[in-house]
Amino acid sequence: MADDRLIAALDVHTRAEAEHLVTRLGESIGCYKVGMELFYALGGDIVTWLKGEGKKVFLDLKLHDIPNTVSGGLCSLLRLRPDILNVHTAGGLRMMAAARTALHRAAEETEIPCPKLIGVTVLTSMDADDWTGLGHAGTVADAVLHRARLAQEAGLDGVVASPAETAAIRRACGKGFLIVTPGIRPAGVSHDDQRRVMTPASALRAGASQIVVGRAIYAADEPRTAAERILKEMEDVA
Repeated sequence: MADDRLIAALDVHTRAEAEHLVTRLGESIGCYKVGMELFYALGGDIVTWLKGEGKKVFLDLKLHDIPNTVSGGLCSLLRLRPDILNVHTAGGLRMMAAARTALHRAAEETEIPCPKLIGVTVLTSMDADDWTGLGHAGTVADAVLHRARLAQEAGLDGVVASPAETAAIRRACGKGFLIVTPGIRPAGVSHDDQRRVMTPASALRAGASQIVVGRAIYAADEPRTAAERILKEMEDVA
């Protein structure tokens, strides 16, 4: 049976590919991440279809704009009834706080269950050289921790962060703060374009609330077998 701590990234190109993968995975996966690629291709229809199949949806669009625009965008996405939405913490405290307030108000007015709202800290594809190349002083880890605290101050439910920073965020932000962790690679699987990675069990032990796994599942010859192998690894982590 599905363990909602495991989110499968639905990083495919078409509706047919998405439906085929979800069908093959069956009851092994209960929650899917829909990112920019699939959402921009299909719009909200893919979210509606997944919800109709009884799946939970993390709509990973990383909204990043002025406070009013992000707030309005989230309220528009609410009608799709996603379970998790995200904004980018680089938008700052005022943007995140405004987004949170607008989303909760819209959910109350429409009587739609309010999704969890989390903030992207620093992309897991970035390493120290990428970070300093953007002109930042300090380390990626310092920036992630600062942005996680900022997200918590803004009233967000949690953050997206790489497994390398998970333990520090858990210590700083407490037990109830959601930490959704991409950059997960089971042993023996290529890191591809990710830089700050960890195995599923190690990420959960470090304090991750949920882990996101993409290529290790959808690119496998037998996706359900790959998912079940990950689930088995997660069983021993409370």
